[in-house]
Formats: sequence, C-alpha cells, structure tokens
Amino acid sequence: MEVQGRIKMIDETKTFGNNGFRKREMVITTEEQYPQHILVEFIQDKCDLLNNYSVGQPVKVSINLRGREWTNPQGETKYFNSIQGWRIENLQSEAQDGNMPPVPPMEAFEPADDLNEEDHDDLPF
Repeated sequence: MEVQGRIKMIDETKTFGNNGFRKREMVITTEEQYPQHILVEFIQDKCDLLNNYSVGQPVKVSINLRGREWTNPQGETKYFNSIQGWRIENLQSEAQDGNMPPVPPMEAFEPADDLNEEDHDDLPF
C-alpha cells in the first residue's frame, strides 16, 4: 500500500530496550478534500530513510499495516494497529528530474496576432 502527501513532522530516532530497538515516526498530511494526518513509523534500519527528507516535502510512502492483540491484567483483550513505512520517495524530484525542460511562466508568451484567416484549414482531408 502507499500513502501520498506532504511531510508535516519528522521525529528523532528513539532507541528502546537492551537490544537497541530503533523507531522513528513521521506524520504525512494527505492532499484531498478532507486532509488526514497519518502517523507512519519506521523501525530498525528503515529509520535512516528519513534522513534526507524535511517538513513540507511532497512524498509517497510505501507502507504495511500491522495489527496486534494484547490482553490486559483484567483479562480484557485489546487490538492495536500501526502503519509501518518501508520506502519513501520524493515526489518533487520526479517532476523536476524528468526529461522535459522547465516551462516558462505564462507572462513569457506573447499572443499570436499574425494569423491569416485563409491558413486556418490546412488539413489534407
């Protein structure tokens, strides 16, 4: 699965436990009629994927949905979901790195005023 939007927040990498479990969270705001703020977590070696990104960048993140079951001391069973990222792509660079040259602003174009009415139909059929 994938989610697209702009980076709203990137947290620091946090380490837990004696084994050195690493986790880093980011929030992506989707660009739709009702924007959603989606928390995505990156774990272990995937934490480093966020090093080259900053707040405001448009990105596409490949994700996995994870769910787990937990029974509390009172015997109640609870369910938790998490969204784990495993790849991130900068959407801005795709638009800029293409083979297409940049388009000048609209003000750079002048209207054509030398059109001849007789030349308007030059199709051979």
